[in-house]
Parts: sequence; C-alpha cells; structure tokens
Amino acid sequence: MSADQGGRQRQPRVSQPRDGQPRRPASARRAAPVDFVQPARRVAYDVIAAVRESDAYANLLLPTRIQRAALNTADAAFATELTYGTLRMQGFYDRVIALAANRPVDKIDPAILDVLRLGTHQLLGTRVATHAAVNESVSLAKQVGSQSATGFCNGVLRTISRTSLEEWTVQVLAGIDSVDERLAAEFSHPSWVVRAFRQALRAEGRETELEDLLAADNMAAKVNMVALPGLATNDDLALLGQPDEFAPTGFVLDGGDPYHLMSESGGRVRVQDEGSQIAALALSRARPILAGERWLDLCAGPGGKAALLAAEARAGGAVLVANELVPARAALVRNALAALPEPIPVWEVDGTLIGATHPATFDRILLDAPCTGLGALRRRPEARWRKKPKDVADLAGLQSGLIDAALVALKPGGILAYVTCSPHTAETRAIVALAVKKSAGTVTHLDTAAIVQSFSAANLDLPGDTGSVQLWPHRHGTDAMFITLLQRAE
Repeated sequence: MSADQGGRQRQPRVSQPRDGQPRRPASARRAAPVDFVQPARRVAYDVIAAVRESDAYANLLLPTRIQRAALNTADAAFATELTYGTLRMQGFYDRVIALAANRPVDKIDPAILDVLRLGTHQLLGTRVATHAAVNESVSLAKQVGSQSATGFCNGVLRTISRTSLEEWTVQVLAGIDSVDERLAAEFSHPSWVVRAFRQALRAEGRETELEDLLAADNMAAKVNMVALPGLATNDDLALLGQPDEFAPTGFVLDGGDPYHLMSESGGRVRVQDEGSQIAALALSRARPILAGERWLDLCAGPGGKAALLAAEARAGGAVLVANELVPARAALVRNALAALPEPIPVWEVDGTLIGATHPATFDRILLDAPCTGLGALRRRPEARWRKKPKDVADLAGLQSGLIDAALVALKPGGILAYVTCSPHTAETRAIVALAVKKSAGTVTHLDTAAIVQSFSAANLDLPGDTGSVQLWPHRHGTDAMFITLLQRAE
C-alpha cells in the first residue's frame, strides 16, 4: 500500500462498477482477450439467437443457460434483463437499427442483427456505459459473424449511441399517421395485437387505458409464488415475501432463487402468477365444497393450476382428475402434482371427446383453453412476434369443441370455469357466447365478478359484464387472464 504526499496510506484504485458489478483493482486483473464477451451477455445472446433460430421459449431456456454458465446472482439478473428487454423491444429496436444502418433489417445477417438488438437495448434501455455496450457487442459480432461485420456493428451502434431514446422515438414515429400503428411502433407490439387489446378494453369501457397496458407489457413481471393450501408449512411460508395483493394463496418473492424454494419445499410452494391462482380459485371457491365431489382439469398442462385445485379439492373432501393430451406436458402435470400426498390420476385423452366418454360426470371442470397467450407477454416476450392473427382463427374451433364437450361432461348443477391467458375477445367472450347460445338455455352465467371478489384479499377493479372477469397487467399486476363461470341447469 503506497502513501500520498501527506503520508496517508492510499487504498489500491478500484475502477468504477460496470454493469452493476464492482471490479477488482487493476493490479489484480489479467488483460481480457480482445474478443472477450462477458458471460452474461453471451448467455443473453445465445437465448435470443435460439428464439430466432429454433422457436425456443426464453423463459424455459434462459434458466438452463444461466445454470450452465454458473452465473452469480448479479450476472444472472443482468442476463435476464438483457434477454427479456431485448425481446420485448425488438420491434422498436429494429426500426432504430434500420435508421442507423440506412438499410432494412431483413438485409442484415440474422446473427449480427441479434447482436445489434442486444447492443441497442444496452444503449437505449439500460444504464450500461456506452463503451461497454459497443465494445462487447463488437467482440460478440466477431465471435458469431465475419470480420467485416465487426466494423458494421461498431458503426451502427456508435450512431445509435449519439442520439437519445426520446430523439430516436421521434424519428421512429415520424410519418406514421395511424394511431394504432404509432402505438405499435412506440411500445413494440405488432399492430394487430394493439387493435385486439383496444377492442378488449373497449368491451369494459376502458379504452383509454390502452397505453398503460402496452407499457405494462414491457415491464418485468413480479415473481409470484403460490403456497398450496393445507400443504405448505409455516417454515415454507417464512421463506416467502409479502402476500399477494389479491390471491389469498399467493406471495411476491422479495429475492432469492424461486426454483430453490420450490425444491426445498417439495413443491408445496411454487412459482405461479397471481392471475393463474385467481382463475383456479374462482372454480374451487365458487360455492362450498361437498365431500365426494369429482373435479376435472381438462387441459392441465403444465400443471400449476392443477396442483392448486388438487390442494383445494383435498381440503374439501373432493377428488381431482387431471387431463393433458400431449404426453410431454402430461409428464409436467404429474411432476407438478407430486407434492400432493395422494396420487392424482392424469389422463391423456382428447378433451373434445370428454362429453361423449364421460357425460354428466363432474361437479366442477376447469377448462384452461389453449390460446394465443397474449395475456402473458411480460413473461413470454417473444410470443408477440411469434403469434399471428391466423392463430386466433385456428384456435377458435378447438376452443369451441372443448367448451362444448366440457359442458356435456358436467353433472346437472355443475360449474365450468372457462379460462384463457389471452384477452382477445375472439378467444374469450365470443367463444363463451357461442357455447351458451348452443346450450339452448341449459347453461347460465354465474356472477363471476362477485365470486372472485368474495375471496380476493383486496378490492378488484372489475368493470363491465359481471358474468366474466378480465384481469390486466396494468390494472392488477397479473397476466391478462380471462375467467367465466358457467353452470349447467339442474
């Protein structure tokens, strides 16, 4: 340790933190290779590339890549922000890149375009130092592209860095006359999704909330945990954070590894969005449970709602059967249900045939229908670019077939919860309305809003039709879950 002119001891000089991580004294560091890329950035790039190349799901792949790279907590958080932030804002960033590069993005090599997207997010969406964002992006371009691509990448990113986010937004929106097209560009959503969201909000008389919804879609979602009723112990609960605002079974994790908590608890606590918990509880708490009731989770994969329903059924003396047609997803359901002391049957049958094979059999049925998943864009940001309007039409036939079969499988007086993780009215209100019409008076709406409010820990803002509940990221902090409770006549 050296002394200054006044004789005081000087501490070794420590460089300023970069990317939120303190660095070692210069004397203790080895020079990094010229093309070195920080592991967190490499993990983020690999996930983004896999999403593009093989339709990978970022929320499934990222934890695996983080674990494989042995990232510490800070680096894991950085990789997560880079991955999700880049995927969320990809549409906006592509417009910026096209302006800075003076060429359409489809004329840029896909691997280099991924590097540019990742670098652009660091420049416009984070507090990463400009030199770090540019230099490591250039090194990454050298690893995944040609030598000539590094100069192109350097030039584009330095051009982007010289203009603020606000100024880029003005340039991106210049010349766009359509209101929805402008919102699509600014908030990085496909325009057809913007229009669908507008229609869904209009059905509640809340069309003015559209910008708030789009902004909420671009925010990182909370980590919500569910404690299975009657199974989670006091020790389990002590590890969780603050209770959820609405779901009486839920908690918001303050920190730590949620998957470690799941493992330590034997699955008695698990990651589950608050909206998904509310959807399952709407069925289980629609009325008092009678011992011996038979329940069915018709499309149970991956099993989160099935586990909560099974715990609720067990507490009330009912029995649950789960069904999932796809074998790989059925395996996930079995794994989710392993926390229950008693084995839960898991069928692998076509749900559209359940009415023919099991008519008037079940007291309660949950139909979490296959859908576009537009309500979970915070957690699965790449879905906004992967889904197409045609997907809505393609799914409508399956959704109608499932709800019709489920209504036939209900006992007289039985209750069906029709649920989607999409607010698109063609997947929600339209499907339900058609099913009720075809039932010729044998099916009626329950007051879903009153039932959900009856067990909610706080008052829910639920405007519109009381026969259904639409949850929203911007209003409730949940995925945009749609819930309708239908009852078969006695």
